[in-house]
Amino acid sequence: MKAILVNDDRSLRWDNVPNPQIKSEEVLVEIHAAALNRADLMQREGDYPPPPGCPDWMGLEIAGVIVEMGDEAKAKSDWKIGDKVCALLGGGGYAEYAAVKYDMLMPVPANCSMAEAAAIPEAFATAYLNLFIEGNIKSGNTLLMNAGASGLASVIIPMAKAFGVRVITTVLTDEIANSIKHLNADRVVVTTKEDIVEVLKEELDNGHGVDVAIDCLGGEVMGKCIHYLTHGARWIMIAALAGQKTEIDLKNIYVRNVRIVGSTLRSRTPEMKAQILAELVKNVFPKIETGEVKPTIYKTLPITEAEAAHDILYKGQNVGKVVLTVR
Repeated sequence: MKAILVNDDRSLRWDNVPNPQIKSEEVLVEIHAAALNRADLMQREGDYPPPPGCPDWMGLEIAGVIVEMGDEAKAKSDWKIGDKVCALLGGGGYAEYAAVKYDMLMPVPANCSMAEAAAIPEAFATAYLNLFIEGNIKSGNTLLMNAGASGLASVIIPMAKAFGVRVITTVLTDEIANSIKHLNADRVVVTTKEDIVEVLKEELDNGHGVDVAIDCLGGEVMGKCIHYLTHGARWIMIAALAGQKTEIDLKNIYVRNVRIVGSTLRSRTPEMKAQILAELVKNVFPKIETGEVKPTIYKTLPITEAEAAHDILYKGQNVGKVVLTVR
């Protein structure tokens, strides 16, 4: 089969690799689409190696069709050859086929295309993990989701809204704010015009303090913002794109019982990931099928144009997910 490989100069090529050999608890998925994540860029740069046993090539989420099953996968699951599935991978999605453990599979929701389904596993699992497991968010709470135009925000914001959460998000320009109107955030802060620190102080003074923050930016602003949260709030760090260092008033943290949580999906055990996917199917997929929550696709490109697809993420051009089509 073919897969996207990284050359010595970090450029990409579509080249031949060995066919996956499935284990007893795995199925072979014929890949139709694979979605991009920032972790793919980090892996391409050599900063985010795949877990042991995973293929060398990138790709954390796919959609396709089951074409082969191991004996244990047949015995322990209800999956069948021919089922349309989406899957969470440790790596190896930029390819024609992938071997996937049966409990890393989810059905393609009834009203989703393969491209939309490919955009679900990693982003939706990350959203669910940080909203409901790490964040323990409840209906009536307020969420701060930084970087509102990101692919992850395009999932987290509507998911939170579907469960009765009030959402504040941040963007850089009015143009970007207009581009995410469909996500229905309650307050969109254009940070070149408004100071997010002052906004959070105002919200707290008005009784709408942030209960959960999901932050992929970090940097100096994080330390300033964290002083203006509700008592017992959770600030969840998932990346530090704006800087890895900040200054925090520690007294404020313990007086308010604020928790700072570091969180990545990729570092979770296979058992934890399987639990997250099972809860997603049970609790969130009904809302996908009714249209309350749906992947936002910015652009689809053929797998042979993976480099151009990566450039979209490198340049921050996307509002929503970028997806590679294989078939």
